[in-house]
Amino acid sequence: MTGTLAAGLDYVDLNFQGKPEIIATVVLHGPQGVALIDPGPSTTLESLRAALKNKGVEVRDVRQLLLTHIHLDHAGATGTLVRENPSIEVFVHERGAPHMADPTRLLASATRLYGDGNMQELWGEFIAVPASNLRLLTGGETISAAGRELQVAYTPGHASHHVSYFDGSSRIAFVGDTAGIRRGGAVYVMPPTPPPDIDLEAWRDSEERILAWDPETLFLTHFGPFHGARLQFQQLRANLDTWSRIVIRLIADGRLSETERQDAFVDEAQRELRRAVGEQEADQYGRAGRLDYSWQGLARYWRKRSAPGVG
Repeated sequence: MTGTLAAGLDYVDLNFQGKPEIIATVVLHGPQGVALIDPGPSTTLESLRAALKNKGVEVRDVRQLLLTHIHLDHAGATGTLVRENPSIEVFVHERGAPHMADPTRLLASATRLYGDGNMQELWGEFIAVPASNLRLLTGGETISAAGRELQVAYTPGHASHHVSYFDGSSRIAFVGDTAGIRRGGAVYVMPPTPPPDIDLEAWRDSEERILAWDPETLFLTHFGPFHGARLQFQQLRANLDTWSRIVIRLIADGRLSETERQDAFVDEAQRELRRAVGEQEADQYGRAGRLDYSWQGLARYWRKRSAPGVG
């Protein structure tokens, strides 16, 4: 699946694990070359190559990779692409850059989350990017990519190293995971809240930075373009509030083990998701953002906050 957002601005479906509408990569192309936003994991590289080839593009044509953040589903293929084309510039937030140059800690953290046996199947190789290829961002910059001028905003909340990009000519904001997970025609916006650095206050500030651009369209890595930015964020915030109330209640229940708390959260969140989108679609949402990981991220956040009633 591919789609056109504007002249010289497309997106492709990476068909993660053979399933549609899980991970998208944005393709900016013009006479000045090609840039990609969030190239995805190495396990979907063949899908990416095939989609680019259909557009008459090869990896050697890619000039820049723009990362919203360094999680493996967004940035895992970066080092492999740079190895193939050493001239590629990689734009990444300054907090994420050290982990692209030396992914040892990143991969150790991901292995704890996903399990050693799942890492290769889900994500494939994640190799280091030479420091000379990295272009560090802090937020507030204007960068040039494939002939377009893109504004950059620092947008933590989902991750402390998250940035978003805005193309003023098309009025599209490329927001990674900051506006949540939403698929196809579904109205449900699922919060992606894995550990380790969920920060709901920072997330609200990031929302305001994105809305200050007054975008006509939000582009979500999971998955695709959506109009109505304010409504999107309102729905995301409402679901974050609902999940937070569940998490706070479960943490406060001293009768439950941690496993029982996680299972109870997943059951409640899954029931709500199924009511909103149906059982089959709920399963696809789960491929883009696992509910057990969302429990872990929110539980960590609320325990750090020492919320009232939380032990």
